[in-house]
Amino acid sequence: MKFSVLLSVYKNEKPEYLSIALKSIVNQSLLPTEIVIVEDGVLTPELDEVIQCFKDRYKNLIKLLPFKENRGLGLALRDGVLACSYEYIARMDTDDIACHERFAKQLAYLKKHPEVAMVGSWITEFSQDPQYPDTITKLPCAYKEIVAYAKKRNPFRHMTVIYKKSAVMNSGNYRDCLWFEDYDLWVRMIQKGYKVANIPEVLVNVRADDAMFARRGGWKYWEQEVKFQKFLYVTNYINLVDFSTNFILRSVVRLLPNQLRSFFYNNFLRKRY
Repeated sequence: MKFSVLLSVYKNEKPEYLSIALKSIVNQSLLPTEIVIVEDGVLTPELDEVIQCFKDRYKNLIKLLPFKENRGLGLALRDGVLACSYEYIARMDTDDIACHERFAKQLAYLKKHPEVAMVGSWITEFSQDPQYPDTITKLPCAYKEIVAYAKKRNPFRHMTVIYKKSAVMNSGNYRDCLWFEDYDLWVRMIQKGYKVANIPEVLVNVRADDAMFARRGGWKYWEQEVKFQKFLYVTNYINLVDFSTNFILRSVVRLLPNQLRSFFYNNFLRKRY
């Protein structure tokens, strides 16, 4: 089964992390047909060097989509989806590590369940060594459970999903929805009637450090959170009670100091590995 891998990179990312992420893709038991790398703005020489190294070594595998300006992840992924040549597209982040059998297991699942338009998986998170993860995130796997869970929290980790390009396009593709690009797309796919699922197995090791928690808080993040919750409400995905509950709980978390927010995530929203 032919498929694409899609990732977006911008100048602030670490070249050593990108190299590790790309190695985890090219060392899969099932190799992708193409890897589409969206360059969201001008990159550093170090990042350019990593990408060029992989492009030289895997000439027929890497497809670059460069943009001169950093436009944000949503627009980068929108164009990335359009550039993908195949119906099945696997998302990946530039600092995470895909398990060796990830693509093989997910595509086998999609082949067995052709009615499913997107499948994700569980993850582990690590701060230092991926061999010694700190936490594990187990997400709902059955369709009805995912639909219900999505009213309160994101039911997928974006770096784990493989979706059908046709379903993404028919749902409106990615939008400029700061920090909620993926969650926004999942909800619109569900609203279109597409079946989605998670595999109850860890297939990606995710890098999680203090910077990640810092990005999930502050007034600007809170404003985007409220905007997204309004979208869920006006499109009738959630009711007024859901909106009010989400608004109160998420406002508290988003406006906590970073250290307290990190404590909250690690002790209440994640399970120790």
